[in-house]
Amino acid sequence: MPPLPYWLYKNISNFFGFYLTPSGSITWAALHPYLTGYIRYTIAAGDTVSSLARQYNTTADAIATANPGLITTNLPAGEQIVIPLDFDVVPVNISFTSTLLMLCVEGLRARYPFIGADIIGNSVLGKSIYALAIGNGQNQVMYNAAHHANEWITTPVLMRFIEAYAAIYAGLDLPMLRPVYADMYEKSTLHIVPMVNPDGVDLVTGSHDPSNEVYEDLKAMNYLRLPFPGGWKANARGVDLNLNYPATWELAKEIKFSQGFTKPGPRDYVGAHPLSEPESIAMAEFTKAHDFRLTLSYHTQGEVIYWRYRDFLPPQSEEIAKLFTRVSGYPHVQTPYLSDNAGYKDWFIKEYNRPGYTIECGLGVNPLPISQFGRIYRDNIGILTLAAFV
Repeated sequence: MPPLPYWLYKNISNFFGFYLTPSGSITWAALHPYLTGYIRYTIAAGDTVSSLARQYNTTADAIATANPGLITTNLPAGEQIVIPLDFDVVPVNISFTSTLLMLCVEGLRARYPFIGADIIGNSVLGKSIYALAIGNGQNQVMYNAAHHANEWITTPVLMRFIEAYAAIYAGLDLPMLRPVYADMYEKSTLHIVPMVNPDGVDLVTGSHDPSNEVYEDLKAMNYLRLPFPGGWKANARGVDLNLNYPATWELAKEIKFSQGFTKPGPRDYVGAHPLSEPESIAMAEFTKAHDFRLTLSYHTQGEVIYWRYRDFLPPQSEEIAKLFTRVSGYPHVQTPYLSDNAGYKDWFIKEYNRPGYTIECGLGVNPLPISQFGRIYRDNIGILTLAAFV
């Protein structure tokens, strides 16, 4: 049995309403169903899908979805099946961490086996960078979130969207919308990278044990004297991942160095060279391995859509930006000159001459409180849906 992560000790009382200590009697095995949203059950003689649905307060359709190929009219005794529990897999009332993301990926894959999941790379500290996929169409699109550590609220936005999409497509929720999502499923394949920067997110949201030497090393990099760890945007080497792509990177370096960001720290250091970091390399290689028609990069601050990179104007990019503005209320604007370099969106547009967008969600001070999740999600559900069609 693996040791319980530090994140669980810190957050479990808020998440479940009871206290957990490392020496407590509650084990990882006992907690696992409540962190992933499913159990594995061995069918007993006389079990029926209806009786199991009643026993676990779920539905026969949810059990059938989680177990494709199962003959539900005659359950085979001794066979192990997945039983979804009666709550959403993706929580939206607690800070996200790489551990929580891993558990959500597991839970979604168990409930909805038609969701694909891969590890496209690893962070500086060896944490997995996940990519999820849903759909069966030739039109490929990609959404990513949390390049910046203290913008982690974008991770549950994308994760909740893929969970909602899967439930509607499977006929388990909002049946009036199923034709829309069934059409999307057949026309497009949606790829989601929900947490590009797991090390940084864990630092900001408290998964790093303050007594750990890594925590102390990062704290020592905070030469800017920003609030720590809440002011941290960079990865575990102090590189701003959204300034590490080969799109006028040299100009980004010149600008940031002139502003005083000349060494690894919590924000705005561009790295030793383009694609110097394992996280940005993973994103670049993942992009090169696919034929993405369009990409969305989710960040926080400003409630705007950045749709251009310098003078590059991919076909339909402005028309699509206008559609996104119409369904979200976010104005589409030109990226400020001093920031229009070396980001993922910039590199994608420059490299492929296809539409790429940075969606800046929410207002306030990063990290935005999870209380803003509802508004952010409502504002962006139209963009997230529409981007797979255009």
